[in-house]
Parts: sequence; structure tokens; C-alpha cells
Amino acid sequence: MMTDNSKDSSAPSNQATTTNGHLQDKLVKDSIAHNQQISAQILRNQTTNVVPSKNNSVANDDNSDFTKVQDLPTGTPQGQQTTMPNNDQTTRTNPSEQTIKQTLFNQRDDINNPHTPETDGNEQTHFGYKTVNKAEKQARVADVFTSVAKKYDIMNDLMSFGIHRLWKRYAISLSGVRAGQHVLDIAGGTGDLAKVFSREVGRNGHVVLSDINAAMLEVGRERLINAGCNNVDFVLANAETLAPFDDESFDLVTISFGLRNVTDKDAALKSMYRVLKPGGRLLILEFSKPVFEPLSKAYDLYSFTALPVMGKLIANDAESYQYLAESIRMHPDQQTLKQMMQQAGFENCDYHNLTAGIVAVHRGFKA
Repeated sequence: MMTDNSKDSSAPSNQATTTNGHLQDKLVKDSIAHNQQISAQILRNQTTNVVPSKNNSVANDDNSDFTKVQDLPTGTPQGQQTTMPNNDQTTRTNPSEQTIKQTLFNQRDDINNPHTPETDGNEQTHFGYKTVNKAEKQARVADVFTSVAKKYDIMNDLMSFGIHRLWKRYAISLSGVRAGQHVLDIAGGTGDLAKVFSREVGRNGHVVLSDINAAMLEVGRERLINAGCNNVDFVLANAETLAPFDDESFDLVTISFGLRNVTDKDAALKSMYRVLKPGGRLLILEFSKPVFEPLSKAYDLYSFTALPVMGKLIANDAESYQYLAESIRMHPDQQTLKQMMQQAGFENCDYHNLTAGIVAVHRGFKA
């Protein structure tokens, strides 16, 4: 009896299981049929929009159910961009073949070399210890910094044993920068000073990080964007002309370890004077002449032996760091640079020796 009751009680359960199985089968079949209808509709739409050819048939394309990459709309990456279209340079000779030239970083960019064979002839200048035509120096310096851009910061730390950070901090302490001011950091490269100035001037202030070298400026740009510095512009500019900038535009102009690479330093100082507002301040942080003779000899030995070796090991470029050592020796000493600033129009000029004169901070004001 118990056996019969057991069989009878299991019958409804088996029946329910069978019913559920049929229901699941029906749902699966309906889903497959629905998907087939959608696929067929897509095929019909593609067939009406694409003209089949002998070598290109939508119906025979196994991937026809999927959108092809070339069919996707072309968009602009979000966020701050490396390039900007310059509408003034749009060519409209043929509407179907418009060419839009793009400039790096900013529409105001201008890195034209003011020294050409036409303007300077065979007039010569120094490139380290080498003598080259003036028209050649800008390109040679560009090669050096393009080569070392990616390793520039780590090499600075190694070469100076990290002391370059203290030098820069001291220079910033002399800047007198305040909230709301406009600052131009020339040859700013990887943006050490500009990053601090961005914080000091605040949301109502503005900082321009400029450099003549696109590779260096790109390193600085990426670094400052990652740091959230949204009040900074990045402009390619030649220090000798500062052509992108209007007269009396900035409260503070700085150049850190860049002046020695400029072909015509007098022209650069005059341009810095031009873009400063009345009462504005110029700060120059640069390698200079050690004032302690024993230190000078040890410094020379270190510069011409250790620097090229480190350059080879770290940046795979000994020649660029040989140039670095030579360019330091060819740069004007403290008193000469002060006189050059005065000749450019700056007043109340002074300088501060750091690390016994290995580096000096020069300061001048525009009346």
C-alpha cells in the first residue's frame, strides 16, 4: 500500500517536471527564433545600404552581424589634448579635400629660429666647446634635449645628489609670487617650478609653462595634468623672441637652467623685459662659477668624468652630458650676467650664490 501510495504521489511530480521541460524548450526556441529575426532584419538593412560587389558581399560576410571599426563615427578623445586645430590655417581650395594643419600644445606656439644664414651669415657662436654657425645652434640644442627628455628628472637627481630641488625651492622663495598673478616659466621643461607656481597663484592666477623643445614640454605637460594643475598653459616658445606673448603680460618671469642654451642671451633678456609688467620680476636660476678654488677643481673633475658616464648608463647618451658640462663653463659668470640684465633694462639687479657658486639665482625688476 505504501508502495502504491509512493508511486501515486510521484506521478504529479514527474508530470510537473515534464511540463517545466516543455516550457523551457519553448522559451529557448522562441529566443532563438527572435534572435534570427533580428539578425535577418540587420542583414536586410545592410543590404539596402551597401552595394554588393563581386569581391564584397554582405550576405557572404561571416562578420556581417557586427559593426566594423571603420563604420564607427570618428570622435575626439576626452580630456586635455596635445594638439589643437588652427582654424586660420584651414585650406579651402577643395571642400572635399580640406586640410587642417595642427599645432602642438597651443595656437600661440612659435619656435621659429631667429638665426638663419640670411640674417646671420656665417657668424659663429659656441655649442659647448665647439664653434658652430649661429643658425645651427638651436637645432643642435634641440637634439640634446629631445634625447634626454624622458630621463631628464632622474638625471638631475643623480647629477646633483638631489640638491637641485633645494636650489629651485630657494629660487621660488625669492619670486614673491602671489595669488592671482600671471607667471611665465621659460625653458620650464618638466615643470618643477610651474607646478609650485600653479598652486601659489591659485584659481584666479595663471601660469604658462613654455619651452623651445616639444619633447621636454610634453613631459612637463603630462606631469602637471596628472597633478591636477588646471591653471597652466603649455606653449612652445623661443626665449629670444617670446613671440607668442604680448608686452607687459606677466608679473613674474623665470628661467631655470635654460639660459645657457640660448643662442643670443642679450636678445632673450630683452624679450623677458618686454613681456613683464611694470614692477614685474625676473628670476634666473642657472649654473655659474664656483667662488672657492679647490671646489672649482673638484667640480671640473666630476663634471667631465662622472657626468658623461652617468649619461651613458642612465640615458644612453654620454655626448649630451658632455655638452652639459661644457655649456656650464661657457656661461657668463655671476657679475657678467648681472651686467647683461642691467643692459636689458632691469633695475635693482642682484644675485645669490648657492653651493659656493656652482649655481646662482639672479634677480631683476622692471621699473
